[in-house]
Amino acid sequence: MPEQLKITLAQTNSTVGAIAENTAKIRAFRADAAARGADLVIFPEQCVAGYPSEDLVRKPAFQEEAMAAVEALAGETADGGPAIIVGAPRRGGGKDGEKLFNSLFLLDGGRIAAVRDKRHLPNYGVFDEIRVFDAADYQPPVEFRGMKMGLMICEDMWFPDVPEKAKEQGADVIVAPNASPYELGKLDQRMGEGRDRVAETGLPLIMVNQVGGQDELVFDGTSYVMTSDGKLAARLATFAEQALDTFWTRNDGVWQPEMAEIAEPPEGDEKIYSALVLGLRDYVAKNHFPGVVIGMSGGIDSALTAAIAVDALGPEAVHCVMMPSRYTSEESITDATECARFLGAEYRSIAIEPMVGAFGEALADLFAGAKPDTTEENIQARIRGVLLMAHSNKFGHMLLATGNKSEMSVGYATLYGDLCGGFALLKDVYKTTVFALSKWRNAHVPKGGLGPDGVVIPENIITKPPSAELKADQRDEDSLPPYDALDDMLQGLVEDELSVVEVAARGHDATVVARIEHMLYVAEYKRRQAPPGVKITRKQFGRDRRYPITNAFRDSGSDSGERS
Repeated sequence: MPEQLKITLAQTNSTVGAIAENTAKIRAFRADAAARGADLVIFPEQCVAGYPSEDLVRKPAFQEEAMAAVEALAGETADGGPAIIVGAPRRGGGKDGEKLFNSLFLLDGGRIAAVRDKRHLPNYGVFDEIRVFDAADYQPPVEFRGMKMGLMICEDMWFPDVPEKAKEQGADVIVAPNASPYELGKLDQRMGEGRDRVAETGLPLIMVNQVGGQDELVFDGTSYVMTSDGKLAARLATFAEQALDTFWTRNDGVWQPEMAEIAEPPEGDEKIYSALVLGLRDYVAKNHFPGVVIGMSGGIDSALTAAIAVDALGPEAVHCVMMPSRYTSEESITDATECARFLGAEYRSIAIEPMVGAFGEALADLFAGAKPDTTEENIQARIRGVLLMAHSNKFGHMLLATGNKSEMSVGYATLYGDLCGGFALLKDVYKTTVFALSKWRNAHVPKGGLGPDGVVIPENIITKPPSAELKADQRDEDSLPPYDALDDMLQGLVEDELSVVEVAARGHDATVVARIEHMLYVAEYKRRQAPPGVKITRKQFGRDRRYPITNAFRDSGSDSGERS
């Protein structure tokens, strides 16, 4: 019986539905591991089909193709190379095999040597697995060349019962392939859950996580190995595909890993910026866009969006369009031009004043006697949306919306105007974080970034007061609280679900908080029509926070705010 094993962790970037491509990637990673003498290669949850496949996984043809890919991979392990653990949907169990499981397959010796199914199906936040999968019963460990592995899938690692049952049934090691998406605080949380499971069972742990962008989600990888006393023995890179060999030795019947590479994850603003880069890069690449187009305003949101796009895609794939009106300052034109030049991106300018005038003439009779208001402001935004969508349609470049989470929260955005786009990169990024990321990027280039060194966002863009420039002398803070106060209120109302009174207790005027809560609720219809965007917080609008559009509730804990 062997006393040593080389186990390779392969955190791969799969694409939902690209079964042939995902299988080819698994095959390539296995071949590389074979050349290094690996005994076993462990891949992430659902790596064959991609994750999350949502309702697509209920399609019989999809299930059949995924299963055929697993069987083909199994046959290839007859070559004497390493065994592999892969994830895919599996039909079976129940009457006529009608159940559908989220499964792991141990492929070895030319066959499917073992199958284990997910027990805990997450049904919160971004997860809807109860909708599409069936929950499994407890299952015994799998034996592989003298090592008994307690195989569990993602959420199973986040509860004590599955690892404890595996320990009771003789497991030597906990093996947990994951597809655990990134959000602020998630890396520490994931490590903490691992330490809890190790402490409860006294077993070492292998966690292999998916990496890459999938629609609004970004998976960070950051796979790791933990010893039975809770020490970190190995950790893979964050936001990058990687394979890492780990060496395991059995002494006195106990398997333990040797110390291996321990990659340090990014911290603070770098971590958020890197997540946005990966999310955009994969969304564009996996949907086969040749590049992106961005409406440049001379403001900080479009400047940061352009900087991230250049880092993700390269300057040649980023097309910036300035669309000045009579209210656009020369300062903004200079700032937008300079930002595009710093980034090396294409820059064009299209004056919208003739089109604004044409709309004014067309609507003159209809609007006779009515005072100008936000209607005229929104017409400007919608003209810009039409021009940008025309650019997108003509050249195939995806339009990036540039609005941030602060604006999305309170409806400070125009439907069919600045909400136009295929992807809203800053949708889950509060305005205060936009400022912080802009300052960080001027001082750093992200790892793997394709943009230039040095300042890429002109300092004046960062320091000048934010303005939509849709009327004379307009400033965001004319109609909104200062962004540091607004963002704190919104984090209390959105992320923490606090009452108006509780948010006010953080140092805010209750009347203002109630007004912001009202604005938050009545803007729901806009958010339903907004593009998807990278999730970085605990509660992103859309998957995480699903509020009704028709909503008469207002917090009864305060009599201060608007109630209509």
